[in-house]
Amino acid sequence: MTRLSGAEASPTFAYDGYATLGRIGLIYIASSVVMDAEMAAMAAPGLAVHTTRLRLPKVTLEGIDAMMTAPELEQSARLVGSAPIDALCFGGTSASFVYGTAYDKALIARMEGWAPGPRVTTASTASLAALAAVKAGPVALATPYVDAIHQRAINFLGSNGHPVLRHGNLGIDEDHALAEVPLEKVYDLVCSVDHPDATAIFISCTNFRSVGVIAALETALGKPVISAVQASFWHCLEITGIQGARPGYGQLLDNRLAR
Repeated sequence: MTRLSGAEASPTFAYDGYATLGRIGLIYIASSVVMDAEMAAMAAPGLAVHTTRLRLPKVTLEGIDAMMTAPELEQSARLVGSAPIDALCFGGTSASFVYGTAYDKALIARMEGWAPGPRVTTASTASLAALAAVKAGPVALATPYVDAIHQRAINFLGSNGHPVLRHGNLGIDEDHALAEVPLEKVYDLVCSVDHPDATAIFISCTNFRSVGVIAALETALGKPVISAVQASFWHCLEITGIQGARPGYGQLLDNRLAR
């Protein structure tokens, strides 16, 4: 019998992404590409994000309504919920806030029924939790939305204790176009909406690039900057107790950095 040498007996394996820290399940828009990629960027080795998809016809109130009343919503929750995930997040900000806080809470209750087991949140619930975590009051708001959805965002924040002091939006109604806005333009938009009395700035939309500019914005503006994607990722860690974030993506994540 040939005996293995020391090197052969102890092979070196490459990191394969296996979830030693935890797993996030994400229900996300079929045509969108930003949120799961940004979550992967923020995730420390050992934290995995598993995504299922849902079709959005158009980034308008009518398109959102069609998506949220389609049977695919339940199917998506059941599919990703069948995996051994720790948290389940509905990754649509506007889709969870357009009908107000009660609708958002009811959506969580439905998801908990469809996918019992994981802790459940939505992008809107996570965003409010994140603003509370940084002790925000009045805020400034930056979105890529059309006016009707942007106004719903203002209403949602205001009704939850965060009056919007200054705001700006890009008027985009096509999902692929949302993801194509460069970080430089996102940075400039956020800087343009800052207000001296705003205690934080909120960037809405989960197909709008954001996490790459958060640290730079916080340095430039001297206040917390919360994005819907960053908040969703943070809240999944927060409700599960997982320490699974990389550094460099804003002060919100400081208490959830991997050890």
